[in-house]
Amino acid sequence: MSRPVRKAARTASAARTRGEWTAAPVQPVARVAVDVPLPHLDRPFDYRVPTHLDEQARPGVRVRVRFAGRPVDGYLLERVEESGHAGRLAWVDKVVSPEPVLTPEVATLCRAVADRYAGVFADVVRMAVPPRHARVEAETPPERELPPVEAPDPAAWARYQHGAAYLDALAGGRAAHAVWQALPGESWPARFAEAAAATVVAGRGALLVVPDQRDVDAACAALGERLGADAVFALTAELGPAERYRRWLAVRRGAVRVVVGTRSAAFAPVEKLGLLAVWDDGDDSHAEPRAPYPQVRDVLVARAHAAGAALLVGGFSRTAEAQLLVESRWASAIVADRATVRAAAPRVTAIGETDTQLARDPDARAARVPAVAFEAARQALGAGRPVLVQVPRAGYLPWLSCAHCREPARCRHCAGPLGLPRGGTDADPGLPTCRWCGRAEPAFRCGGCGSRRLRAGVVGSRRTAEELGRAFPGVPVKTSGGGAPVLASVPARPEIVVATPGAEPAVAGGYGAALLLDGWAMLSRADLRVAEEALRRWLAAAAQVRPHGEGGRVIVVAESAIPVVQALVRWDPAGFAAEELASRAEVGFPPAVRMAAVEGTPGAVADVVDAVLAAAQDGGPEIEVLGPVEIDTPPEPGEVAGEVRERALLRVPRTEGRALARHLHAAQAARSTRKALDAVRVRLDPAEIG
Repeated sequence: MSRPVRKAARTASAARTRGEWTAAPVQPVARVAVDVPLPHLDRPFDYRVPTHLDEQARPGVRVRVRFAGRPVDGYLLERVEESGHAGRLAWVDKVVSPEPVLTPEVATLCRAVADRYAGVFADVVRMAVPPRHARVEAETPPERELPPVEAPDPAAWARYQHGAAYLDALAGGRAAHAVWQALPGESWPARFAEAAAATVVAGRGALLVVPDQRDVDAACAALGERLGADAVFALTAELGPAERYRRWLAVRRGAVRVVVGTRSAAFAPVEKLGLLAVWDDGDDSHAEPRAPYPQVRDVLVARAHAAGAALLVGGFSRTAEAQLLVESRWASAIVADRATVRAAAPRVTAIGETDTQLARDPDARAARVPAVAFEAARQALGAGRPVLVQVPRAGYLPWLSCAHCREPARCRHCAGPLGLPRGGTDADPGLPTCRWCGRAEPAFRCGGCGSRRLRAGVVGSRRTAEELGRAFPGVPVKTSGGGAPVLASVPARPEIVVATPGAEPAVAGGYGAALLLDGWAMLSRADLRVAEEALRRWLAAAAQVRPHGEGGRVIVVAESAIPVVQALVRWDPAGFAAEELASRAEVGFPPAVRMAAVEGTPGAVADVVDAVLAAAQDGGPEIEVLGPVEIDTPPEPGEVAGEVRERALLRVPRTEGRALARHLHAAQAARSTRKALDAVRVRLDPAEIG
């Protein structure tokens, strides 16, 4: 080594001696979000940037700093000239990677999501930015030549009112918001591809979020056909850590125009974002199971608002939350007229809709597969077409319902589901108790038929495939989901396909018939969204059946007089969503209000609830508390298995949702400051309240 080289090495070594570090000459203060998921530390902290890290310490990079005496990782959010901290600032020890992975737009989105769900910024960033792979960062990215994109033909969208206008808005770069009601049999991946193509024509990027890998594959195929395979990237957990990070970096560097993925892709750093789209927003896969439990639809709504991007919420059904977007006029409804819907829909038959049906089959209401269902299946198989049979998910769920009409048993005080108290015996099960407010119900009376008798039951598949195999000898029977592999597609030939909701395989030309079994079980689950979820599952299956003009039939084994069944018969998800939203507003359920579920040990729940109520007394919102009641759910990390756990529900008017989230965050921060040992789970607007 020559003398000048040795001198340079000694100089560099001296520069890294902490006692000799000097601050960067310009913007020497870095604001860092440390990766410490504690509510009372949920804010940026100021550090000094040394001169030798001046060029690398850019906003968005990963850094390492000392926090509470130990090295922790974090993200550099911004550089400023001065700090508001009175004491001496610590140094930024290291720039872990010069790659700016946390863009300002995504950082702002993470903060907004954390604030909406009373969460911590570090938890949300962990969802948004995948773990680093140094080898992947060092790779030379391949050169990509993105082919030119032609404006899509609006003919398919023209079947919907405002459909062609929405496509024009995307091509013009305008931030149009819409809720799209897809027609039965519609190729939603093709329509999403056309919307993405219109966005790309305007020189902007598109981000599409779908429930599962099957939907990702279908969307990627349609997008690749229209835009070119190199213009589209899929982001899913199935890729593996290294490949997912490789693709994520390509998106961040602007190498692709369109991204399609599952839940976590909602935070993908797409360059010049012009369109955000979500398919089937009511699917439970869109609800994040990790704190702070955000829902994809709400994340995309916040992102569209902040980024000035268009939003498209699509599905065969419509959630109450999507209906609220329409009724508040934040989004427009893209729907087809009734004549077009009737022409595309199969014929839907429910149980007991005519006296003739009951006269021919007096046991139709009690039978699991009534005669009308066998008749529809035989006709479809005779015509050489497959038959889809949808059964509820595998597993068992206890509930109480009316013994006469099987309507879910509800509390007369808060309309919550009734259940049997823990600790009861077969000889003395105890009084039915509300699982929301905890009140006992000694004198139950069904609101539907007036009966005073209750019954308990379970939901299960009941060996449907074996039963149908015996009923139709010689006809192949396949299963999809419910413990069996999920089939992507089946051939268009006479066979029976038994599938759980969401696992229905596609078939070219559509099924000849669909049998939607165990409707009473689907509608008897003790959950706030039971009717909405049942209709969503039914519509998803029925949409794969041929139109009634081609002989397509759907048999739903449920009483025809039930409103949700009538919505399926009429194929009117928008009307049902409007009624559902109105009924929730009447009784005070989300999304008409903001509701928080606080779960944990009795002492911890009481601690949080008391702190929130005390904070609300100082000019805060009026908070209604339901409960607490005992719950039977798996313990959270830090909790002891077998401990009694409770849940309290806090609800406020929708306009006070931000205040409720702020008070809940403050209560959690106070607990973490004093190092409370009992963990508490806080969920705002939870997807399930059973």
